[in-house]
Amino acid sequence: MAASSSSSVQAARQALADRLRELCRDAGMEGKQLAAACGWHPSKVSRISTAKATPSADDIRAWCQACGREDQTDDLIASLRAVEGMWVQWHRMERSGLRRAQESVLPLYERTTRFRAYSPNFVPGLIQTYGYTEDVLRAVQRRRVVVDDVADAVAARMERQRVIYEGQRLFAFLVEESVLSNGLGDADTQAEQLDHLLTVGALPNVSVGVIPNHLGRARMPVEGFWIYDTAQVNVELVSGYLTLSQPSEVKAYADTFAALADMAVYGAKARALITRVLDSLV
Repeated sequence: MAASSSSSVQAARQALADRLRELCRDAGMEGKQLAAACGWHPSKVSRISTAKATPSADDIRAWCQACGREDQTDDLIASLRAVEGMWVQWHRMERSGLRRAQESVLPLYERTTRFRAYSPNFVPGLIQTYGYTEDVLRAVQRRRVVVDDVADAVAARMERQRVIYEGQRLFAFLVEESVLSNGLGDADTQAEQLDHLLTVGALPNVSVGVIPNHLGRARMPVEGFWIYDTAQVNVELVSGYLTLSQPSEVKAYADTFAALADMAVYGAKARALITRVLDSLV
C-alpha cells in the first residue's frame, strides 16, 4: 500500500503540472517565452510542467500573470496546498514538538462518526493508557524530535479520547496479536494497557479485533492506517504522514480493512487472547 500511496501524491503533483502547462499552451506561449516573462531559467519551466519540481505559491502567481490568467491563481494555489497537505514529513510536523501533532487531529476526530483503525505495531492511540502513551511518545521523541514536550503531548492525546464517549460515534480497532506482547514499557505498563483494552472493548460502540498469529497465514504487507468515515485515510509511514481523500484511495483502504477484519477474532476469542498475555504479565 505504501507504494500506491506515494504514487497518489505524484499523481496529484502531475495534475497540477498539467493544468499549468495547459495555461501556457492556451496563451500561445512556448516554455522559453514563459520563462523570460517570469524571469526564470527555461529549465525551471520544464521541471514544473513535467512535475519534476513542485512550484511555490509565488511561482504559480507569476505563471498565471505571464499567461494572462490571474483568475486561475487562487484555484491553482488551492490545488498546490492540497498536494502539500497529502504528504507531511515528520520533521516538519514535529519541529516544534509532539503536542502540535496530537492537537492537530482533534477537529478531524470531532467531525468523524465512524472510525476504522488497523495497527500492526502498537495499541491505537485512542485506546491507549496514559503510561503506554508516554512510552510510545517518549520513544518517538528520543528518535527524531529535539523539543521535549512529551508530557504535554500525552495530555493532548488523553484529552482527545473523550470522543469515544461523546455523541453517536462508532469505532472498529484491529491489532495484530503481536501488539499484545510487543514489550513496550515495563510489565506493569503493558498489563495496565491490556486491562484497559478489555474494558474499552466492552463498550457498545467499540469493536476490538485481534488478528491471530498462525502458521500459513498470508501476511499482508500493510502499514498502520486510520479511516475517517468515507472521507479520509491517514497513513503513518517511516518518513512521514500521508493523507488520502480520493474516493478510490479511501475505498482501497476500506477494502483492505475488511480483508483484515475477516482474519480477526472478536468477543470471547479476542478477550481470551488478551487475557492469556495479561495473565503471563501479572
